Amino acid sequence: MKIIDFRFRPNTADTLAGIGNSPMFKDLCATIDFPTMKPQTMDEIVADLDQYNIVKAVVTGRDCETTYPAKSNNGSVIDFVKKYPNKFIGFCGVDPHKGMKGINELKLSVAEQGLKGAAIDPYLAQIYVNDARYYPAYSKCCELNIPIIITAGPATLVPRAIIDHVAPKYIDIVARDFPELKIIVSHGGYPWVNEMITVAQRNKNVYFELSEYEAYPLSEAYVHAINTIISDKVIYASAHPFVDFKTALGVYEKMPFNNEVREKIMYKNAATILNLIDTPDKKIDPGQYEKIIIENVIRELAKRGMVPA
Repeated sequence: MKIIDFRFRPNTADTLAGIGNSPMFKDLCATIDFPTMKPQTMDEIVADLDQYNIVKAVVTGRDCETTYPAKSNNGSVIDFVKKYPNKFIGFCGVDPHKGMKGINELKLSVAEQGLKGAAIDPYLAQIYVNDARYYPAYSKCCELNIPIIITAGPATLVPRAIIDHVAPKYIDIVARDFPELKIIVSHGGYPWVNEMITVAQRNKNVYFELSEYEAYPLSEAYVHAINTIISDKVIYASAHPFVDFKTALGVYEKMPFNNEVREKIMYKNAATILNLIDTPDKKIDPGQYEKIIIENVIRELAKRGMVPA
């Protein structure tokens, strides 16, 4: 089965050091003894992904430079994508406090650097996800026809972070204000399990992934909902390198999904969001070929003024 990992960070030495020393996650990393995995070269990382049939991995940028003394990592995301364009899909991190500077960076990242989406962290921006300062980014995503990842979850031990900023009930407002915007909520919207399920079920444009919270208290509700009412709305993500993607794959292998639902979670739903689903070639009746050729010839002659338009 082909797999798309929707939350992956290559465990290079620089990436591991950057996460471990960040002012946002330093306390969390100390608590969980991060990192537990060894750094690898990019070639080694890609070889591992190939071995486990992970055909695409989404790598997200993060920009919270206004509220925390941390440099944006969008440049690293662009480097990953440029070096391995067939493996990594990059999303540009957006800082809402940067105004049009942030919007222009998003536009150029998509138009010139090949990134395919946006990513925001409201609890790091220290504002609600439906704050007006985010609305220019949502509008630009609609204009560019790209999805956006909203990092949610408990923000454990992150200084000054308020988890209510990313409660699904506020994401519901954004989804209703921007029905054209594809929204992916990270970490299952935990701890608002039932609320996240409902927001995804009632909004065509809302999806979520469960990374890190597949076996937390109340997570059985996720599994029941996926098997019954939202099999098209949930995608696989590992949260690598906080969780080794190989460990995450083992967790999903044990989850009680039938083959059809499992394929949706592991590949099809993400491929739909990313426009990677192959559309079958349209079959033309052989008897129509002559008609098509004649129509094309007449159209070309009309352009040249040789026959009436």
